[in-house]
Amino acid sequence: MAATHEKLTVGIAGAGAVAFATAACLEDAGHRAILWSPSGKSTARLAAGEALTATGALEGAFHPGVAASAQDLVAASDVVLVALPGYGHKTVLDAIAPHLRDGQPVIISSHASFGALYLLRQVAQRGVRLPVTVWGTTLATARQPDLATVSVNTIRSKIDVATVPVSESAKGLALCQTLFGDRFVPREDVLAISLSNLNPQNHMGIALCNMTRMEHGETWSQGGNVTPNVGRLMEALDAERVAIATALGLKVRTIFEHYHLSYHVPVAPIAEMNAELHAKGIGGQGPATADSRYVTEDVPYGLAVTAALGKMAGHPAVLHQSGVALFSAMYGRDFLAENTLLSEIGLDRLSLDQLRQACTDGTLPTTEKTGT
Repeated sequence: MAATHEKLTVGIAGAGAVAFATAACLEDAGHRAILWSPSGKSTARLAAGEALTATGALEGAFHPGVAASAQDLVAASDVVLVALPGYGHKTVLDAIAPHLRDGQPVIISSHASFGALYLLRQVAQRGVRLPVTVWGTTLATARQPDLATVSVNTIRSKIDVATVPVSESAKGLALCQTLFGDRFVPREDVLAISLSNLNPQNHMGIALCNMTRMEHGETWSQGGNVTPNVGRLMEALDAERVAIATALGLKVRTIFEHYHLSYHVPVAPIAEMNAELHAKGIGGQGPATADSRYVTEDVPYGLAVTAALGKMAGHPAVLHQSGVALFSAMYGRDFLAENTLLSEIGLDRLSLDQLRQACTDGTLPTTEKTGT
């Protein structure tokens, strides 16, 4: 990644594969990355002085900083970047909110369940105003072979981005470009970003149709097992999401554009694009456990959100709704109830007009539902 003239310190809340890959990219570009693991376990080796070794799409040995607490992370950083699965967002947002400074930018990679609105409400209670920039996906796809190594599968060439309040959009885009280069596609607002993350729908098709492989702990090719039937399911899920965005007057990329821009393969039916990834040896491995974020994160924090927005837009996302119900039945869990962010912001009590306004100015209403 090309280095920039302005060097910034970025505090990363999270210490999984995506956080490690993001830290490596920042350090490679000449910035300073600081990692914070809420448990402390994931950064213990780095804190002891061991290098973070990146392999694959980015190679090198890096020495990001390690923060002992959320307070230390925020205090030492010009920018705070949240990079962990959606089910950890509320805990981390609650940890950083008391320490964020007026005007201190926050980036959420990737955004889940209107977490930006929740964070802005939390800091507003302290009289703090700041911009939150949200991404539709992560900077990289990666695996974490151990707690000092990250295997970077791909660094995305395009990432959808928006900032709330929208008045800070130009500054949010410029910040992302300063940190990570010219790879960001501006979208209208947080609402558009909430419909820009394709992981939940794609992972639904992959996990639902390969569940026994996951339960048996098999080693299996993800790209090689997106067969024509699986590919058609993924395409149908995508059509639901795009229809909702269109009804809301929003522009989002299609699954075909996503695969083409993320993995640099020619546009074709999704099964064929995955077969191309498999043939190139970059199709990745599917989850080797049923306790995978493909389900535990993407069902409550992805499928459920799209289903809720479909209801608000008058375009029911039947397949997404079915996914929530099917996975809940398979796992014996109420995945919808596990999404604490949606209940905290009261999405079910907001009208579409109120949600649009909140995504524009970052202020959640305190009144009862009104309007459309």
